[in-house]
Amino acid sequence: MMEKMNRRKFIGTTVASTVAMTTMLRGASNNAAKPKLKTGLIGCGWYGMVDVKAAFKVGGVEIIALCDIDSQHLNSSADEVEKLQGSRPRTFKAYKDLLDTPGLEAVIIASPPHWHALMFIAALEKGLDVYCEKPLAYDINEGKAMLAAAKKHGRIVQIGFQRRQSKAIQQARQYIQQGNIGRITQAEAQIHYTAGMRDTTPQEPPATLDWDSWCGPAPKLPYCPQIGHFAWRLEKEYGHGHLVDWGIHLIDAARWILGLTMPRSVQASGGIYYFKDKITTPDILTVHFDFDACPVIWRHRMWGAQEYNPEIANGIFLYGEKGTVFVTDRKWIIIPKGKDKQHEVNEVPADMATEHMAEFLQAVQSRKQPLCTTEEGYYSTTTVKLAMIAYDVESKITWDQESQIITGNPKAAELLQREYRKPWKHPYNG
Repeated sequence: MMEKMNRRKFIGTTVASTVAMTTMLRGASNNAAKPKLKTGLIGCGWYGMVDVKAAFKVGGVEIIALCDIDSQHLNSSADEVEKLQGSRPRTFKAYKDLLDTPGLEAVIIASPPHWHALMFIAALEKGLDVYCEKPLAYDINEGKAMLAAAKKHGRIVQIGFQRRQSKAIQQARQYIQQGNIGRITQAEAQIHYTAGMRDTTPQEPPATLDWDSWCGPAPKLPYCPQIGHFAWRLEKEYGHGHLVDWGIHLIDAARWILGLTMPRSVQASGGIYYFKDKITTPDILTVHFDFDACPVIWRHRMWGAQEYNPEIANGIFLYGEKGTVFVTDRKWIIIPKGKDKQHEVNEVPADMATEHMAEFLQAVQSRKQPLCTTEEGYYSTTTVKLAMIAYDVESKITWDQESQIITGNPKAAELLQREYRKPWKHPYNG
């Protein structure tokens, strides 16, 4: 009974302190005496506008410029921003033109990941603070170049791993780090879901979309709706699949909970079974990440996700010597060791996108780096990209964290960097 009361006190204290901090940040951002942060958005699709609305919810932001290579996205987003803030932002097709906007102080990068590196580095070179969506980069060497640029320019950077703002994940992390379930011997993460498919027939892109510019430094594939807006996530050349797009959130959360950096070795197996000839990344995948502290196992299945137990279709199991914790976005469950022990379910609300943006905006004001720095983004992105390299070469790969290279596997090492399509030049020089 006393243990349960202590846990309740711990949970209540954590929630109260988080709410108080959020209120303080929003209050500071909404201070009328402070000028609004003049911000631009690159990538006006679904999640770009989620980020903008989160910034408006926090307050203290003026969106003065938008960029997108689809004129329909650009114009509809400009209309929405004008309605929300009362003034219309300038609009640009080229991101470099947006970065030259007079008075611009910060930029949100929400393009597909094959564009992140060039945009991120260019924004830092302009002296801007950056909020960049995950994954940090498309390939691992891009991530190295981005990390070097962030260190060189010293601007404020937040990478979009919003699950770090999940109250459930925060509480589970604190509970585990206090030693309540002992040493963690294994973690398992999964996001099983039923993927929707769009038309895979090669066709002319919409008249509003400059497909050549959209593909940019990546290979230019024939357009179809299944690899265009939003659906690019399951295309190998643009999003690189479910683990890199969505699963990366849980791999980042597992790393953060356990205090891990990057794995020593990675093995992966799976394939395209259900969506054969429709997508180019695995619809079923199992990955074994061998970290110093314990192994982390990833699994995903992109069909039949709800048939058996949807409650655990998206989340992380953390197996300790004295018990187990399961955690997902808004719930964490304590599972005591022993047969027929009662589970303790803790449900906690969260507005993760708003909290993550609030932390970035507060960091811009204080000039102190936020929770998810470029380095943290690099660790999580490299971890999942190593998994996809292991999958592609069909062999175990070993990662030397000190030298940041794959050792003993030349075929895998070649995949640390993708050749850019001309005239674009890869930012990593070795």
